[in-house]
Amino acid sequence: MIRRHVLARAVISALTLALAACATQAPPPTVATQPTPATPPPAAPAAKPDPLAHLPPPVVPMPLEQARAAFVRDTAAKYAIDPAYIESVLARAQIREGIVAAMSRPAEAKPWRDYRPIFITQKRIDGGRAFLAQHRERLARVEAQTGVPAEVIVSILGVETSYGGNTGSYPVIDALYTLAFAYPRTGDPAKAERENRREAFFRDELAQLFAMGKETGMDVAGLTGSYAGAMGWGQFMPSSYRQYAVDGDGDGKRDLFNNLDDVFASVANYFVKKGGWVRGGPIVVRANRDASAQDFKPEGLEPNIPLSDLATRGYRPLANVAPTETATLLNLDGVSGREYWLGFRNFYAITRYNISAHYAMAVYQLSEAIAGRENPLTATSTGQPPA
Repeated sequence: MIRRHVLARAVISALTLALAACATQAPPPTVATQPTPATPPPAAPAAKPDPLAHLPPPVVPMPLEQARAAFVRDTAAKYAIDPAYIESVLARAQIREGIVAAMSRPAEAKPWRDYRPIFITQKRIDGGRAFLAQHRERLARVEAQTGVPAEVIVSILGVETSYGGNTGSYPVIDALYTLAFAYPRTGDPAKAERENRREAFFRDELAQLFAMGKETGMDVAGLTGSYAGAMGWGQFMPSSYRQYAVDGDGDGKRDLFNNLDDVFASVANYFVKKGGWVRGGPIVVRANRDASAQDFKPEGLEPNIPLSDLATRGYRPLANVAPTETATLLNLDGVSGREYWLGFRNFYAITRYNISAHYAMAVYQLSEAIAGRENPLTATSTGQPPA
């Protein structure tokens, strides 16, 4: 519609000029001069991604009793739950200092060389291979339906709960209550907004726990999980349970605590629906850095840089990748020095499970070992298996 108006105006202007030329004598000819080309304005710098965009607006600090009363009122209204029931559950919840301490020292804050050995162990590799062999048929069915490789599903379960061996012993209600109303504060003004928004995130997760209980019939006061309130074999937060848990065997339930068909299907569904998993797409490959390349650390984890742009900067994949792919550049502090990797859409999908490049890399490397393609414990510093 806009283009039609512009065209119409152009036609009217042309007719007006033509009529004017007919009614008046033409002026004497003048020597044409070439206009000085306008200097194009400098390109606007690309907007940096907001590192807090995934978090809700910050809480307004207030006394616990006042914040709790507002929470009960708002949750009851939003999810049509009896406020007396919410209050009765919260009356049994405790603020636990151990949870505050654990949240204050997340493993993701470690450098890659220290983070990697937490999850890449021979025991975990052997356990993953045995688990994959035991449940191969079920996992193959989910892989065929969703495109998410069986070994990636198994790796998630290995990293999260050691294949169901450790799903967490904290009462979920205590974990979420603690982080919803006593999220750890550093006292650093530069971190205050993030800390307030993190508390808002957990307050919303606590509310969604009550909604999950209403929808599934679970007794939320009896559930156990991690110190962050994640639950079941795949460690789903309440919001993820509500959005991405699926019934994998058709029994009418979504049980991520005891039903492996539901667990496998739900992990895959999370990758597809939340992460945008691409069937058959690459995950991550090692990159070579030219000797003349400048340091480059992209903002965020989105894989939005063309490979040609990365090559211009001096970073090229060490494996065959379609030239049309886009990626992000990962800089990791490895045991043998700096490591450079290119993370693609499926790597980004893994980071939606836990927003950390270290986490996604651990999942990827463990999955490769489980599949028998490469054992990260014997790979050389170049990322290639030894001869």
